[in-house]
Amino acid sequence: MGTTEHPIEQKPRGGRLPRRERRVQLLDSALEVFVAQGYHAAAMDDIAERAGVSKPVLYQHFPGKLDLYLALLDSACDAVIDHCRQALAATHDNKTRVAAAMAAFYAYVAGERGAFRLVFESDLTSEPAVREHVERVTSECAAMIADVIHDDTGLPPEQSRLLAVSLVGMAQVSARFWVSESSGIAQSQAVELVSGLAWRGIRGYPLTDDH
Repeated sequence: MGTTEHPIEQKPRGGRLPRRERRVQLLDSALEVFVAQGYHAAAMDDIAERAGVSKPVLYQHFPGKLDLYLALLDSACDAVIDHCRQALAATHDNKTRVAAAMAAFYAYVAGERGAFRLVFESDLTSEPAVREHVERVTSECAAMIADVIHDDTGLPPEQSRLLAVSLVGMAQVSARFWVSESSGIAQSQAVELVSGLAWRGIRGYPLTDDH
């Protein structure tokens, strides 16, 4: 993750907040700092300043920078998985499900705050806890999509899962490429193009008695 050209604005210091609200505020500020600077360049001083609190207040909620990062990452991963789950549950038509799942990834990556960078472009993947969180996105989304592929094609579970992992990878990589290139392709058109490619591949495995 690169650095930003604009300084991170400091929030004005306010009065005491209930613990839960303060935690939300700190996570909100930390997200901005981590997305702008990456894990290694970000400092707890930066996050405390951005939140408008003292460093001791920040440490009351999060013992260290990694704890704060993992809390953010956990929330970001849950969001991706929930978006995928909702997309698949929205219809029983499998072609539409594939398109909806693809659209969910594109919508998440297109989010204004750049939270997707914590999940898909983390500069801390050498840390086992971070890698475990990131891999959970692929694993859980692929498991849901594998059920759709199995129902539509009759392929065995292990083959359906391999195709599902490939589909998730296609969604992640193409969405990140699309948002970074600013190619002029509308989000809806990009989703249509990539989901069309994915569906043409999946429907090449027709449901037969042999399966």
